[in-house]
Amino acid sequence: MEPTYDPRAVEADWYDRWEAAGIFRPEANPDGRPFSIVIPPPNVTGVLHIGHALDHTIQDTIARRRRMMGDAVLWLPGMDHAGIATQVVVEKQLAEEGMTRHDLGREKFVEQVWQWKRSSGGQITQQMRLLGDSVDWTRERFTMDDGLSAAVRKVFVQLYEEGIIYRGFRIINWCPQDHTALSDLEVNHVDAPGELAYLKYPLADGSGHIVVATTRVETMLGDTAVAVHPDDERYQHQIGKTVVLPLMEREIPIIADAGVEPEFGTGAVKVTPAHDPLDFDIGRRAGIEPIIIMDHDGRINENGGEFAGLDRFDARRVIRERLEADGLVERVEEREHAVGHCSRCDTIVEPLLSEQWFVRVEPLVGPATAVVENGEAEFVPEQWENTYFRWMENLRDWCISRQLWWGHRIPAWYCSCGEVVVAEVDPAICPSCGSNDLVQEEDVLDTWFSSALWPFSTLGWPEETNDLERFYPTSVLVTGYDIISFWVARMLQFGVHFLPDVPFRKIVIHGMVRDKFHNKMSKSRGNTIDPLQVIESHGADPLRLALLQAAGPGQGVPFSMDWVEGARKFGNKLWNAVRFVLNHTGPGNVPVVGGYPADPSPESAWILGRLGAVTTRFDRLSDDYRLADAYSLLYNFAWSEVFDWYIELSKALTEGAEADEVAATLGVVLRDVLKLFHPVIPFITEELWSELVGEGFIAASPWPEVPGRTPSASMVTFQEVVTGIRQFRSTHGLSPRSELRLVIDDPDGLVEPWWDRQLLSLESVIPTYGTDAPDGSTRVVAGSLTAYLPMEGVVDITAEKERLGKRIADEEDIVTKAGAKLANADFVDKAPQEVVEKERSKLAEAEAKLKSLRTQLVDLG
Repeated sequence: MEPTYDPRAVEADWYDRWEAAGIFRPEANPDGRPFSIVIPPPNVTGVLHIGHALDHTIQDTIARRRRMMGDAVLWLPGMDHAGIATQVVVEKQLAEEGMTRHDLGREKFVEQVWQWKRSSGGQITQQMRLLGDSVDWTRERFTMDDGLSAAVRKVFVQLYEEGIIYRGFRIINWCPQDHTALSDLEVNHVDAPGELAYLKYPLADGSGHIVVATTRVETMLGDTAVAVHPDDERYQHQIGKTVVLPLMEREIPIIADAGVEPEFGTGAVKVTPAHDPLDFDIGRRAGIEPIIIMDHDGRINENGGEFAGLDRFDARRVIRERLEADGLVERVEEREHAVGHCSRCDTIVEPLLSEQWFVRVEPLVGPATAVVENGEAEFVPEQWENTYFRWMENLRDWCISRQLWWGHRIPAWYCSCGEVVVAEVDPAICPSCGSNDLVQEEDVLDTWFSSALWPFSTLGWPEETNDLERFYPTSVLVTGYDIISFWVARMLQFGVHFLPDVPFRKIVIHGMVRDKFHNKMSKSRGNTIDPLQVIESHGADPLRLALLQAAGPGQGVPFSMDWVEGARKFGNKLWNAVRFVLNHTGPGNVPVVGGYPADPSPESAWILGRLGAVTTRFDRLSDDYRLADAYSLLYNFAWSEVFDWYIELSKALTEGAEADEVAATLGVVLRDVLKLFHPVIPFITEELWSELVGEGFIAASPWPEVPGRTPSASMVTFQEVVTGIRQFRSTHGLSPRSELRLVIDDPDGLVEPWWDRQLLSLESVIPTYGTDAPDGSTRVVAGSLTAYLPMEGVVDITAEKERLGKRIADEEDIVTKAGAKLANADFVDKAPQEVVEKERSKLAEAEAKLKSLRTQLVDLG
């Protein structure tokens, strides 16, 4: 066994060996209970980022543990075709050659994208292997493969026939950069400074004017009415009149509509049905025809009169200037408002009336809400149900058509006779007129449409496959809260509609990875962390452990490279612990299961009892998906109780009659610790298993079942006494092996015979027992027991008092200065967060030291 832990060497070949052995396939446990997870499919264009690393670590930890528990685990991998993102990548490549997709034509362009996918796409799958993802690669899926494409067509056709999918004119979010419609969820709303302009629209009868307020002055070119609330007394006398639309010189009516908010602006609003969703609804209720005044590039079209050809933002400035010159601007207020941006390219989106394909969400929402309300699908933590319910309450119909070439082409064909044919199989002739002059819809489906089918399409639906029968519903979905609305809700809607059960039983929600100060990670802040670089420098195991320990359920995940370094140090500690144990067990002599001593020493009974208790608690936390709590519990147990205590206690027993028993206990305790840690740090545990056990793979070994043991009742008291002795040595600068006297007053008879050998082994102390406190001694209180450490001959009391006095003065100075800084509001509000935190830590540390020093001074008398 190598003397030191080297993550790169350890992680070099285990993954290939696991995969070759078929461990990741459910067939590895043919008689096990089915347990399935479908991976949130990363984009084919994607690379592993820190969010993926967290999400995959959580899923892999769940999958590996369930596999070791004997379940037939299917963790199904795959990728999303990522319509816009992938098309943009290939179009950029063409642009470098001086070409556009239109130069190639649709068929050749799509083939070019497939070629890119085969040669350059999917690099994230290799990065998933580096991270250790134990997915079944033999079942890998892609949202554009034949099986999933067939599922998409079947769903589209069935929903169309049910009247849930329809084609119609609606206001959609249009991206002038990507030239495609976007769903509401693909728009990021960002608060930005803007202007609210109050415009005067003259009444046609010459009796005055009405004032309307708008943040998008340029859209007034498409106004078809002015609307007021029917109960707004200010405008009762004007309802039914007309105004002359400035610059366009056409008369438009003043109408009443309950959708108007009297509190906004003046209470009178301009109605532009082709460029605002609320205005579209008002116009439809009033029977007013919309006027589209903007083209797909975001420029004013021919309906904008003299302003045709202007970019929308130039038009906003020019039109306002013209209105000001004509005296038709009453005032302009600066106002911050939410502006929609394309989630892909960050272009400001334009609400635009367009003929698109939509999903009518109302028939899908009710059943998908009910399965969460009645507990068929449960959110973990439960609080995220409220987010889900709120989002489901106010859904607009989902625009699913995209003006792209890469994606699932909508299976609709148009005939010259006016018939629209929607079919799973390409039609040869029009069923209405018999013509073969059919033209397929140019648009493709929103990428999220195929993703919504992921839990069942990947298992073979609509075919009745063995995988679908065995692994659907899936057991758990793990994902970030940011895509509850994008993806989770839609999978529930489609899953419940097309199959007789929910797509997943549990929905485990985690937060976003942030820096250690809880700030969002971004390139502009300079606080991003590249997981691939971390794997290269520190290893995958330390990265995984650091991420999981920080990932409280449903909360933001604060993350720092300091924690990765700490996890790496834990790996060193684990490595050295196994090396120590091998000195007593020999390599490959620890059994795969069992092997617990029947008659352990008190020290061994204690650690075995603690191992059993920790395993039980760990399993309970893991079953509740509180993985951060589970592994924090295990980490503390391994470090504080196994490494720091039992291994040290064992040194007093390895030479005597208990040597074989202690060697056996060391072996099974470390073996089970490796098993418990394997799901989160798979590489190092597999390497150490090969040394300690040497049989099979830990990844395929049974989960620990620790027999019950009653631990020594006095162990906690013993530990407190030893800790007190060590603190005494540290405080007074004494050697760990310097001779000390110890007098124990034990009124309740807590002390057990084994204490003497351990106090001698650990602390070079042979205790005596009595009730009288020696003069000039310090004391260690542990429950009802008091241990006295006489200082005569060990410490120069006078010199020690002097030293303590100086230390107390120094710490008081630190407390005064740090306290003054933190009491200064300017410092706390304006200094960098890390500086303030450092000062708080300094104050807390100084106060703790001060308390300890004063206690020591009192003890000296």
